[in-house]
Amino acid sequence: MNIHTKAVHAGDRKKQGDHIPVTTPIYTASSFVYEDIETTDKVFAHEVEGYAYARYDNPTNHALEELCTALESGHGSLACATGMAALEMALRTALIDRRKKVVAANALYGATMNLLTKVMEPFGVETTFVDICDFEKVAAVIAEEKPGAVLMETISNPLLRVGPLDRIANLTKESGAALIVDNTFATPMLIRPLELGANLVVHSLTKYLAGHGDVMGGVIVSDEGHFEALRTLSRTYGPALGPFEAYLSMRGIKTFPLRMERQCRNAIAVAAFLRHHPRVSKVNFLDDPEHPDAVTLQRLLPNGLHGAMISFELKDAGREEIFAFMNGLKMIVKATSLGDVHSMMLYPAMSSHRDLAPKQRERLGISDSLVRLSVGIEDSADICADLNQAL
Repeated sequence: MNIHTKAVHAGDRKKQGDHIPVTTPIYTASSFVYEDIETTDKVFAHEVEGYAYARYDNPTNHALEELCTALESGHGSLACATGMAALEMALRTALIDRRKKVVAANALYGATMNLLTKVMEPFGVETTFVDICDFEKVAAVIAEEKPGAVLMETISNPLLRVGPLDRIANLTKESGAALIVDNTFATPMLIRPLELGANLVVHSLTKYLAGHGDVMGGVIVSDEGHFEALRTLSRTYGPALGPFEAYLSMRGIKTFPLRMERQCRNAIAVAAFLRHHPRVSKVNFLDDPEHPDAVTLQRLLPNGLHGAMISFELKDAGREEIFAFMNGLKMIVKATSLGDVHSMMLYPAMSSHRDLAPKQRERLGISDSLVRLSVGIEDSADICADLNQAL
């Protein structure tokens, strides 16, 4: 089935007694009982399908997980309370029987870098950062460090770099490392990392999949080899997403492909506008034929879909000038998120990468003149008009 059809139908319409609900209901029960304790015993032992305790599984969550598995062509999924909880669960699953060493892209979401350096490192997990777009360097570091896991984003936050995921997957397969990919920016519409050889794919459900700014959640989609370990760990850690959030996520995903197509089209128009504006010195967007990863983009991305994230720099701007520009926006929402139906802008130096030292941000190319724009589903002319009047 096409991804548009999967988004509408996967996970829903499970028979309940003598009826079939059109959409999956919200199951708020914390525990589940059966007519005899022998059946409960078999459910706990995984001898028969069923639900026993909501920390382990829940019918609403299960439906969402089935849907996400279908979208990413995976073996199974785990829905978590946040995207960061999902990322930590993916890392711990990958490292459970491997060396406690990670090779990670040096351009990552700020909270991801904090997770690696400030949370996992004190527990004995070492991380080596590398330019994930330099394949020869990645190969050399993997050969030298012999990591248990390699972590990358399909499209980096906020400079929109794209590493050769398919080639890196071949490296990790040969070395025995697990490849973990944060696919939040690209979504399954642009790239499905498991089809290219990744082992665990992470999404912030909060962003494009749910898409309406009313959900906090995350999901891990796993290959067959890591799924049982993932579910076993989850029964102890208990990162489970709540059933209300699972329901809202599932409802949002039904229109996700339509929204994403519209947002991608809008982003092309907005990027073109920004490139010709006299106050803009640089635009980062994936449709640029001069993009540093153009060869990889041509190989991995479908025609006409370049994502809906843009970052750009204002000429001779610092914090004060950026704040004045953002305060001048009338329609675009100034908030710390992305992927919603409405366009959103943030200042990475203040928000997503605030905890990084200024010199570290500078080394990564995140200047004080850089802003990040998540393009929504509004009319592209209205988005450009708001940017123009604020500029």
